[in-house]
Amino acid sequence: MAEDGSRALADRPRSRIQTRNRRRILDAALDVFSQHGFRGATLDQIAAQAGMSKPNVLYYFDSKDAIHVTLLNALMAEWLAPLDALDASADPLSALMDYVHRKLEMSFEMPRESRLFAGEILQGAPRMAPHLDSALAPLFVEKCALIRGWSAAGLIAPVDPEHLIYSIWAVTQHYADFEAQVAALTPEPDGARARATAHVDTLFRRLLAPAGDAAQTGAPD
Repeated sequence: MAEDGSRALADRPRSRIQTRNRRRILDAALDVFSQHGFRGATLDQIAAQAGMSKPNVLYYFDSKDAIHVTLLNALMAEWLAPLDALDASADPLSALMDYVHRKLEMSFEMPRESRLFAGEILQGAPRMAPHLDSALAPLFVEKCALIRGWSAAGLIAPVDPEHLIYSIWAVTQHYADFEAQVAALTPEPDGARARATAHVDTLFRRLLAPAGDAAQTGAPD
C-alpha cells in the first residue's frame, strides 16, 4: 500500500487537536467504509459522520483513498498479530485453539475492521496487494509449515494447513462480516457470543485433536 496520504509532514509533530481530529476522521471513515465499501463511500459521508466540514477533512487527508489506505495500513499489523503469535515451542493444540479464539474475539470486538478488510479483498485488494505479498504471504507459508510439522509428528490430527487457516478465517470472520444476518437469525442475542465461542471451540478442537485424545470431545476451557 502507499504511504499515509495525509498532508501533515511526517517529521512535523502533530498537536493534540490535530491528533484528535485525525482519529475522529478515521473512526468516522471506518464506520462509512464498513457500511458502504470503498466505492460507495464519499468524503461528504465521512465528514458528516465525523461532524466536520469536507474542507476540514481534506486539510488532514488528501483524498478518500488516502483515508482508506491509512486505515488499511493500521489494520494490517493488528490483523496479522494472532497468526504471527503461533509459536513452535507452544503446545500445538493449545496454540491453534488460542488462535481460533483470538480470531473469534476480533470478529466480535472489531466488526468494522473485519468488514473493511473483507471489502478490500472482494475488490481484488487494489490497495492492499503489496502488503499481502510482502507481509501475509511469507507469514502464511511459515505457519503452514509449522502446522504441517505438528500434524506429521502426530501432535495434532492430520490436516491440510492451508485449508485449516482458510476455514478458521471463514468461520470466525463470518460473525463480523455477516453481523446483521447473525443478529437477525440468532435467538437470545444476549448469549450469542458465548454460544458461538462454545460451538467454534468444539468444532476446531474435534478437528485438530490427535486420535484418542480426550480433548476432541472436550468443552471450551
